[in-house]
Amino acid sequence: MDDSWANRSGGSGSARESGGESGGSGSGGWSVDLHLDAAGAGARPGVRSGVRRSLTDALREAVRSGRLAPGTRLPSSRTLAVDLGVARNTVADAYADLVAEGWLTARQGSGTRVAEREVPRPVAPARPPRTGGAPLYDLMAGTPDLASFPRAQWLKAARRALAAAPDGVLGYEDPRGRVELRTALASYLARARGVHAHPDRIVVVPGFAHGLTLLGELLRARGLRSVAVESYGLDLHWERLTRAGLRTVPLAFDELGTRTDGLAGHRAVLMTPAHQFPMGVPLHPDRRAAAVDWARRADGLILEDDYDGEFRYDRQPVGALQGLDPDRVVYLGTASKSLAPGLRLAWMVLPDRLALEVAELKYAAGAASSSLDQVTLAEFMTSGAYDRHVRASRLRYRRRRDQLVAALAERAPDVRVTGIAAGLHAVVRLPPGSEQAVVQAAHWQRLALQGVSRFRHPLAVAPSEDALVVGYGTPPDHAWVAALDALCRALP
Repeated sequence: MDDSWANRSGGSGSARESGGESGGSGSGGWSVDLHLDAAGAGARPGVRSGVRRSLTDALREAVRSGRLAPGTRLPSSRTLAVDLGVARNTVADAYADLVAEGWLTARQGSGTRVAEREVPRPVAPARPPRTGGAPLYDLMAGTPDLASFPRAQWLKAARRALAAAPDGVLGYEDPRGRVELRTALASYLARARGVHAHPDRIVVVPGFAHGLTLLGELLRARGLRSVAVESYGLDLHWERLTRAGLRTVPLAFDELGTRTDGLAGHRAVLMTPAHQFPMGVPLHPDRRAAAVDWARRADGLILEDDYDGEFRYDRQPVGALQGLDPDRVVYLGTASKSLAPGLRLAWMVLPDRLALEVAELKYAAGAASSSLDQVTLAEFMTSGAYDRHVRASRLRYRRRRDQLVAALAERAPDVRVTGIAAGLHAVVRLPPGSEQAVVQAAHWQRLALQGVSRFRHPLAVAPSEDALVVGYGTPPDHAWVAALDALCRALP
C-alpha cells in the first residue's frame, strides 16, 4: 500500500503525542480530515525543505486534479501538521506558496480554501439521439405510485419504533430478520392472506429477487436441475434461478391460468396463483388443488409469489395457496407494491424443515435489510397504519382502473381490457399483429409502455397474443390523466 500523509507517523508533533489536537487560529475549533498521497512526492524524513516541497506538490496536485473542489476549506496549519506529523511552519509555508501561486486563498476568519477556478469536467460519451425523446409518462407495470408513500405516518412509526427498540437493533441482526417484524408479519399474513405463519418460519430478505436466489441455491443443493415456471413472468426471476444452476421450464397457459398437468417430472415450481403476472387471471380452484396434490405426491415444492395480494376490487380476495399446505408451499411477499420497492423489504414463510437452512444461506450471502426499517414496518403494521394505507391505496387504484376502462371504451373500442379485478395493472388486448406498432407509437408519445411479449418465456410453446401490460398504479396523481391520454392516442 502507498504511504500517505494522512497516516505518516514520523516527524515532530505526531497526532499520538499531541492527543489529537484540532482547530487552531482561524479555524474556530472546526477541523476537517484531509488525505494527501505522498508516494512519489520525494519526501525525505528529517529534511524540512523536502517535506515542504512534497506537501506543496501533493496539495497542488489534489487541487489541479479536482479532488479538492473549489471552495473546499482546508484544515488549519496546526491541525494538518498534527495529522501529518510535521512541523506547523512546514504546513504554513506550503499554504503560503500555494496562495502565492493562486491555488489557495486565505482570509482572516475564513481560513484557507481552494481558490475558485474552472475545473475541467470529464466529457460524457456521445449518445445516439433518441427518436422519441425521454419518456414523460410511465405506465410500466411493477411499481406503485411512489408519490403516495405515507411519509408522515412512516416517520411517526420510525420515531416510535426507534424510541422503543433495544440497543441490539443497532447491531448485527438475526439472519431471519428482526423478531418484531417477523411477529407482526405472522399476525398480518394470517389475518389478511390466510397464511399459516409463525415468526420462526419467516425469513426477511432485501427484496423478492434475493429470496428467490436463496431458494434457487437451496433447490440446487438438494439435487434439482430444473424448476417449472409460468409461460409469462419476469425474466429477472428466471435469470436468478438460472444463475443458481437451474433450468426454467415453462408450463402451458390458458384462460384458467397456468396448466398444472405439466408438473409431472418436476419437483419445484414458481407460480403467481392469486393474480398471474402479467396476464392477470387467478389460478382456477381445481388447478390450485391439483398443484398441491402434485407437491404431496412428488415431494415437490411450490414457490408462491404473492406480489400484490392486498389489491382486490370486484371479487373476494383469493387467499394464499400456502394456506392449503404450509409444508409444501413457500410463501413470498413484499412491501414493494403496497409501500415502495426502495424499502428493500420482502419475506418468505417457509416449511419448518427449510426455515433454518434458508436463514443460514442468507447469512452466508451477507445481505440484509436495515434493522431500523424492519422495526419501523413492524410498528407501522401493529399500529394499524399499514391497513389504513392499503385501504386508501386500494380505493385510489380502483378509481384509476375504472377511468382506464371508461377511457378505452370511449376512445379505443376495438381493444379489450382484461385482468382488471385485481392488482395494479391491466392487460389491453390488441388486434392481431399490432403490438409492436402500438408500443412504438407509445414511444413517440413519450410514454413508457410494454407489450405482453416482453414477459413471455423464450421456451413457451403457445402462440403469443398481442396485448399491452398497462401499469395504471405507476404514475403519480398529477401525471395520471396525461399518461392515460397518451395511451389512448397510441392505440389503433
